[in-house]
Amino acid sequence: MGLFDRLFGRKGQQMNLVAGKSGGFQSLTAYRPAFTSWHGQMYEDALIRAVVDAIARHISKLKIEFAGSAKPELKAAIKKGANSWQSTSQMLYRAATILFLCNNLPIVPEIDEFGRTVGYFPVLPTACELTEYEGKVYVRYQFSNGLKAAIEYDRCTVLTRHQFKDDVFGENNRALDTTLSLLDLQKQGVEEGIKNSATFRFIARLSNFAKPEDLAKERKRFNKENLQGENNGILLFPNTYSDIQQVTSKPYNVDPDELRIIQTNVFNYFGVNEKILQNSAIGDDLDAFFDGCIEPFAIQLSEGLTRMTFTDHEISMGNRVQVTANRLQYMSTGNKISLAQQLGDRGILLIDEIRELFNYAPLPDGVGQHAPIRGEYYFTDEGKKEKDDAEN
Repeated sequence: MGLFDRLFGRKGQQMNLVAGKSGGFQSLTAYRPAFTSWHGQMYEDALIRAVVDAIARHISKLKIEFAGSAKPELKAAIKKGANSWQSTSQMLYRAATILFLCNNLPIVPEIDEFGRTVGYFPVLPTACELTEYEGKVYVRYQFSNGLKAAIEYDRCTVLTRHQFKDDVFGENNRALDTTLSLLDLQKQGVEEGIKNSATFRFIARLSNFAKPEDLAKERKRFNKENLQGENNGILLFPNTYSDIQQVTSKPYNVDPDELRIIQTNVFNYFGVNEKILQNSAIGDDLDAFFDGCIEPFAIQLSEGLTRMTFTDHEISMGNRVQVTANRLQYMSTGNKISLAQQLGDRGILLIDEIRELFNYAPLPDGVGQHAPIRGEYYFTDEGKKEKDDAEN
């Protein structure tokens, strides 16, 4: 089974849906909820790419974990990677990139030959819409290569940003149009400034020519003798030329304050700052980034994967998908050491949990699954028993 068949099933199983033979899905605000990918060239801008890359790199460090006993085959498959083609970190990176560039992130299940879900795959359709067929709601996708596919709505999920007008899908990025235009104009201004700085232009008054033909001949002669072949190094003006002046162009470049405003607009739109982009954020700065950007993504992805993976009965029995991160990893090294000293010697953190703070592997044979406690600390029940024994 190829990638397309593993994700959407055999083509013959959904010909009616792919061909568009389906009913309209009624929603509160739109007859047929749909979105189309917009401005894919956003990712070609260096600043936009750096911002999205910074977010996606941090999101790729999240972990996909399971609670409950349902779907054991899926739990076993996820240990190897999020799907058959991507590791978990690769899947999360691409998922974050799609969401922050398109404001919509469709995720479909990878299905094995027995029809069981064995992985998750983020897709990037050019168009996506909800439709109804034989009383059941489907999500129909169209891709840039011309392929179309449909899958039951309850078997997939769509994460969104900036959701307002549509009941199901997020808004487009047209709010960023002006900022992107300014970024592009600034880039063009720099390029033109470099080109013009390497160009010399002159204007002069040419006298004693009454006929247009004679003026044209003189122009050709001047170009040939001064600007062609090996004669291009010095310009020789005969006495027929007067008022010779060099033409200097002064290209307009956005001043640093205006450029800072443009960059801040991009940072505000995506919820980052320069420290996040340049990997210099530590401590409270990185923790704030986690709270405002990473954690909302993790929560929405956890809820979406849970809904598409388990039935209502399985969810009521405590089965769920959890996308988590050890947020203590975002602390500075000094704060980590202090935390390990204060919480480790009181038995609040296990040895392996302390080692994880510093990116050390767990101790073998489960040795690290114990909490070290200093001698002057003891459990209250044991302390009470020792006191009673001493009094007796």
